[in-house]
Amino acid sequence: PLSVVSYNVGLAFGYVPDPKTIFRGIHKLPPGCTLTVRRGAGRDLAGSLPEPQPFWQLSMAESTGLAEQAAGEELAARLAEAVHARAEADVPLGAFLSGGVDSSAVVALLAAAGGPPVRTCAMGFADPAFDESGYAAIVAARYGTDHVREEVEPDAVSVIDRLAAAFGEPFADSSAVPTFLVSQAVRKRVTVALSGDGGDEVFAGYRRYPFFQREEAVKSRLPAGLRRAVFGPLARCYPKADWAPRPLRAKASFEALASDRAGGYFRSVAALPAGLRDRLLHPDLKAALGGYDPADIIRRHMRESGTADPLAAAQYADMKTWLAGRMLVKVDRMSMANSLEVRAPMLDPDLVQWAVSLPAGLKVRGFEGKWLLKKALEPSLPDGILYRKKQGFSMPLARWLRRGLDRELSGVMDPAGSLAQSGLINMDFARRLAGQHAAGRSDHAQVLWALIMFGAHLNLPASQAATAPGDGGRSVPFPAAA
Repeated sequence: PLSVVSYNVGLAFGYVPDPKTIFRGIHKLPPGCTLTVRRGAGRDLAGSLPEPQPFWQLSMAESTGLAEQAAGEELAARLAEAVHARAEADVPLGAFLSGGVDSSAVVALLAAAGGPPVRTCAMGFADPAFDESGYAAIVAARYGTDHVREEVEPDAVSVIDRLAAAFGEPFADSSAVPTFLVSQAVRKRVTVALSGDGGDEVFAGYRRYPFFQREEAVKSRLPAGLRRAVFGPLARCYPKADWAPRPLRAKASFEALASDRAGGYFRSVAALPAGLRDRLLHPDLKAALGGYDPADIIRRHMRESGTADPLAAAQYADMKTWLAGRMLVKVDRMSMANSLEVRAPMLDPDLVQWAVSLPAGLKVRGFEGKWLLKKALEPSLPDGILYRKKQGFSMPLARWLRRGLDRELSGVMDPAGSLAQSGLINMDFARRLAGQHAAGRSDHAQVLWALIMFGAHLNLPASQAATAPGDGGRSVPFPAAA
């Protein structure tokens, strides 16, 4: 049976952070931990398994005395060492090349080591708003890589069932589709590929970081009671305007300013906002939750971070949730589904510990993230790669849901379908969202994709999902909160 709490968490995050899983009574072993079970001392009917024990802990304590130039030189040397250490292979090796800073840095350092041309692959889209392959081509030309470009067509959604089977629990990051397809393309040429995964978390590259820093600076000057009294009503009254330029999207900022640190940051990483999630849940499910707040996961990690610095606390929470539960799971499952091994030099443990201890001013400068990393890479990459607007690896999901994915969406909304029969979703509200999206009145792509992937999970045969024996993965009895 499904865990109601984990289902709510999954809707909130778009994945289920460890140690929870979507299944009641089943837990994940957190990264960096071991679990020792001794014969005769395991779990009995009244007991529980031993607690996981960490074998590696990340410290967010800030180092001192690092001048910018010296720190940049050390960063470049450490990153080069991490790349070269992961380039050792007795099978064909290559690299992902998206055209972003991180993958471009890995390719540049890999090529600088000499040897035959690096085999690289980029994923492209016909829609120029989502296509970064031109930037990848610039880096490939500069370093003379053996480069190919693969274009994703809308019929790529035929992999939905394979995605659901590979993840084993609901996973709502739509970039899993191009990740699966680029892994498929890369595997035709190599067995091992290097990636730039982890760069945004380790070197503070996400656009949300400088906004979070500024929100926390405002909060530090205003009492919590005053912030709730002023910004809470403003957030409720201000219209949601995802279509507007960022400075005019004040609703999310007002909500963050009215919240505590973790609550405010959770709003920037949540897959679905609380108001939408609340309306989407079946009333019986909401009652079973007993007021559980998914933001408590972020609160716990920020408490454990041991730092007062907002940026470092956000990085720590991201590494424990976003990186470990979303980004790395996505790459690992999609690559291994194609028998491709992916190595991430930017997650070298020594490099990570050194980088997160840098002062905040060397990580983010103004609204420029990855400040020190970009400065260190200036001799290796053009400014047009290093300082262009961050794009991210995504697909034109909103358009595909109106043309190409519309059949899958209709199936999910079927009253006789597994999602409606699960008793977890307010289907009337879900159909209203689908209708608004199809008509072009609103963009509900993220929530609709989450429902498609959850429906695909419910439709998995019992052999591919850890569902209760006998339910065949088709029908989920409404469980007690777990």
